[in-house]
Amino acid sequence: MNSFVTGRRLVRELGEWRSSAPAYKALAERIRVLLMDGRLSSGAKLPAERELSQALALSRTTVAAAYSKLRDDGFLDSVRGSGSTLQLPGRERGEHALHPGLSLDFTKATAPAYPGIQGAYANALEQLPAYLCHDGFDLVGLPDLREAIAQSYTDRGVPTSADQIMVTVGAQHALNLVTRTLYSPGERILVEQPTYPHALDTFASVGARVLAFPVRQDGGWDLQEALLQIRRAAPSLAFLMPDFHNPTGMSMSIHEREYLAAAAAREGTVLVVDETTALLDIDRGPLPPMAAFSPNILTLGSLGKLAWGGLRVGWIRGPREIMARLLRNRPAGDLGTPLVEQLAATTLLQELPSMAASRSLDLRRGRDTAVQLLRAQLPQWQVQVPDGGISLWINTESVSSSALALAARAEGLGLVPGPRFGIDGAFERYLRLPFGYSDGQLGEGIGILGRIAGHVGSDPLRMPLQAVI
Repeated sequence: MNSFVTGRRLVRELGEWRSSAPAYKALAERIRVLLMDGRLSSGAKLPAERELSQALALSRTTVAAAYSKLRDDGFLDSVRGSGSTLQLPGRERGEHALHPGLSLDFTKATAPAYPGIQGAYANALEQLPAYLCHDGFDLVGLPDLREAIAQSYTDRGVPTSADQIMVTVGAQHALNLVTRTLYSPGERILVEQPTYPHALDTFASVGARVLAFPVRQDGGWDLQEALLQIRRAAPSLAFLMPDFHNPTGMSMSIHEREYLAAAAAREGTVLVVDETTALLDIDRGPLPPMAAFSPNILTLGSLGKLAWGGLRVGWIRGPREIMARLLRNRPAGDLGTPLVEQLAATTLLQELPSMAASRSLDLRRGRDTAVQLLRAQLPQWQVQVPDGGISLWINTESVSSSALALAARAEGLGLVPGPRFGIDGAFERYLRLPFGYSDGQLGEGIGILGRIAGHVGSDPLRMPLQAVI
């Protein structure tokens, strides 16, 4: 089913869209930016021309011309009586629906599959016959897998039993289930700024009002602002990535973890902690999980970053009373996690230390290569070196990252601009650059950035026409 974008929502997403270009071109190109970086989805229906013209206080002729340009460029499909639907060029030719025409796709912060993944699947298939007498529907997860996940938390200093674990279809599925269970209409949700884009998508899907508190590379988490928001708004939940935060790569100190856990516990806010990047350590060393500082914390995890993105197995760890609520709500969305993937994940968790060590070596190489290339080719950009995680969060100074992403796409390089990680168009001068790629891929991608950065200005819509076709 296609989603519908209201005029009010589109105005909010557009932000400051006007430029020196004619209004219809500026509007069309801003909508194209929103589609390419994922803030608007392919298949979404745009508001009618009259509705958008009223929302933007523009003439209907201007909006019609903007829609016409999007159609001419292949980004909009309009059918009389059915409205106008966004699309990415190339679908009709059978190209990759999300990123057609890209030779380098840096839109995903991922790394190559762990070398042991094939063996884990082979082992899973050998075990499968013993489970075929089972009906195959499993809402909580295989006992052996839940025991292995629980043991991994116990090993990190947080005693955990299997009945505190629910296995899910990845961490994003876990977040959706948690949000549907804990959030009630009219409540608020607290997030970091910047934050993981698909968390914002999840909260938007339930109509939540999102409040933010800053995460700064020069000062860490703004705990005073977080406390103020918790006291004033009493959010039902707060979403955090305290370990190798996506996109900044930063980690909360022990003091920050203690402070925020205590503040949330006093006000009854449930902390939802995303640990999908928690074991991507390069230089930092271990820190206690957030769950060590309060019993009223839900932790989301997965093997997607550590083992392989195609292994769609995640989990939720939390208090038993909340886990019971999640179990009651889960059948409305799905009926369990695939069995073969669970068996493979069980095998991989037995190799957790070696898997983490292997990933750390690869990430160190990629991080150091990317930093060296950026400092050589783009010395004017501010590059903070994270001690873990899978990407760099780069201050591009005067360069618009939205304009940069459009220009890079014309060169075959896919990027996600900074505003995708912020609220209300923030972080236009920031770019997330994943480094979980080969030296050759990083060299080629950063080489493209070095060539085009000088031709991209501070205005996200001011660029040579050929750069956005």
